Amino acid sequence: MVPRSGSRPALGLVGRREFLALLAPLAGCGSRPRVEAASGPSPLPAAPPVNTRLVFGGDVMLSRYVSRNAHQRNDPSWPFRRIAPVFEAADIAFVNLESPFTERKRPFDKGMIFGASPNMLEGLRLAGIDVVSTANNHARDCGDKGVEFTLQLLEDNGIAAAGTGLTEELAHAGAVIERNGTRFGFLAYTYDQRNGNYPDDDDRVAVMDIDRLREDLSSLKQRADVAIVSMHAGVEYQTRQNSRQTAFARAAVDGGAAVVVGHHPHVVQPVEKYNGGVIFYSLGNLIFDQSEPAGTERGLVAEVTFNGNRLLSYAVKPLIIRNTVPELSS
Repeated sequence: MVPRSGSRPALGLVGRREFLALLAPLAGCGSRPRVEAASGPSPLPAAPPVNTRLVFGGDVMLSRYVSRNAHQRNDPSWPFRRIAPVFEAADIAFVNLESPFTERKRPFDKGMIFGASPNMLEGLRLAGIDVVSTANNHARDCGDKGVEFTLQLLEDNGIAAAGTGLTEELAHAGAVIERNGTRFGFLAYTYDQRNGNYPDDDDRVAVMDIDRLREDLSSLKQRADVAIVSMHAGVEYQTRQNSRQTAFARAAVDGGAAVVVGHHPHVVQPVEKYNGGVIFYSLGNLIFDQSEPAGTERGLVAEVTFNGNRLLSYAVKPLIIRNTVPELSS
């Protein structure tokens, strides 16, 4: 440990004879060594770091049949009803928001263009979601205004967003949330943002690039004690990560991230302990209307516990989705 500036060097040990020799002049004068009284109360020892529990969920798509089911029941929060307590109990809860929100009177109801009604955000609030990744291949499904509308709606409801922003700088700045005296920073990236709908990229959506990732992590670590990276990548319905996922996730940990959480394949992929960090390559679906191919109706909830800024433990809990409603399974 480096001593603080101005501190005195530690005194070496001396033997009994040497100690008596040092006292001899004082004894000859008939005086005793004077003990200085301490000024003020002794400082209290620093409180030990507090544990903080983070919970991560997979892909959340609030459009299409998910929305129809909820509105038929006149309950926009309905898809989250069974799983909400798992997230609400966490210190920080995170999911990948797979569908932007739209101002359209008739939200997107089918197909591969997602756009959720604003009132579907009530499910995120019920579950106590604190931060979402908005960097995915559906980020621009509602157009340029959809990016802005989604960010504003989330902000108005106290939910932080990582991976998109009103500017390129904000998209790469991430989100920082403080809990129990520790600052947790979140970055998010996607392998693709065009989704077959656009000929070029929007710099307000963060795309996977290892060099830029390293720059973003370096900047984030000046504002956060713990770095967490969301990675939207991989091949759909493949139960193993591909080489691009592995390279990006490991580069994130090497660059200082403690946790990498993956989305997009819609099925569960492996968990890897790497270089002091943990990588969840894919948590699968959380709120979705898929039932085929096999595996899309199952996912994982990841729990990670920190003591201060130290990764203490991690675990996963399996879940099953029935009629767009997830619940923990054995």
